[in-house]
Amino acid sequence: MTPGFSFRVLATDGAARTGLLETAHGPVPTPTFMPVGTQGSVKTLTPGEVAATGARIVLGNTYHLWLRPGAEAVAAHGGLHAFTRWPHAMLTDSGGYQAFSLAERRTVDEDGFVFRSHLDGSRHALTPEEAMRVQGLLGADIAMQLDVCPPGGAPRAELERACATTTRWAKRCLAARRPDQAVFGIVQGGCEVDLRQRHAAELGELPFDGLALGGFSVGEPIEAMHAALPEVAPALDPRRPRYLMGVGTPRDLVTAIAAGVDMFDCVLPTRNARNGQALLRRGRIVIKQSRYKDDRLPLDPECTCPACAGGYARSYLRHLFLAGEILALRLLSEHNLHLYGQLTREAREAIVAGTFSSFRARWTEAGLAGSGESG
Repeated sequence: MTPGFSFRVLATDGAARTGLLETAHGPVPTPTFMPVGTQGSVKTLTPGEVAATGARIVLGNTYHLWLRPGAEAVAAHGGLHAFTRWPHAMLTDSGGYQAFSLAERRTVDEDGFVFRSHLDGSRHALTPEEAMRVQGLLGADIAMQLDVCPPGGAPRAELERACATTTRWAKRCLAARRPDQAVFGIVQGGCEVDLRQRHAAELGELPFDGLALGGFSVGEPIEAMHAALPEVAPALDPRRPRYLMGVGTPRDLVTAIAAGVDMFDCVLPTRNARNGQALLRRGRIVIKQSRYKDDRLPLDPECTCPACAGGYARSYLRHLFLAGEILALRLLSEHNLHLYGQLTREAREAIVAGTFSSFRARWTEAGLAGSGESG
């Protein structure tokens, strides 16, 4: 285990578990949701506002920060923590998912990815060694290995090739790691349970500090992911933190926590907020709709986020959103992240109390935020 980094499980309830991730920048109780700070910022919010939602770890995007302002520029400021003024734990992805999404701009071979920048068309080579060098300069508490992320619905032969290449790259990443930076391996295999389990065993033999499930929520039916998780998550070493990458809705989180997952990230709560969508326990509100023009209620009368506790009416938020006022995006973003913080906090409490099944039922019966319109 990397110096200054540790993980221990504190309580379990069925497969669900709560634990404590210790990092050089403080403890992170799990299950935890990581707000996404793609460019070194959770869009529209200050670090203090993000922390007020309960977040104790955020995600930075290696690909984007590598291209702009550059890893060396971040390192000159003392690393990503000092550069962004985020005082708690931080994780950086490897850039592999962005390489996957740049299908028309990149090629891949045994050495890594070669792609053209979306900013200026310049050519870049992302190898396992370069991914670790860049993440080492960024200096997050946790770095991710470079992996191959096949699209949803990929044929089995392609999934098998992705697993094999990811394992070979895993060994190269570990050899090139920064010694004081934790590194997580990434398990691939699509929704093929046997492939996932086999790949989890392969990566579990390597000295990673944690293991992640990549390649979910990339186009496969969501029901397929939900069916696979109870069989795949327990295959990850229980002594190490388990991270489900890029997922997802509150329903996804509850389902994955029940399967034993500890960590999550997703752009959904902040991206949806910027599109005018407030997530609630009971459905969602699309604030631009005319039905809220004269609605004096807050988004959720029971919510304690700044938007709701501050008494901002739905009609006022609608006005701000339609007028293009940034305050609407800020308040909706805080509200949505507050919901995710509340979900993970209640999950931790329920696991300790041995009442996770009733917690899961409450959130499921409520419709799980984002599943439908609420009024």
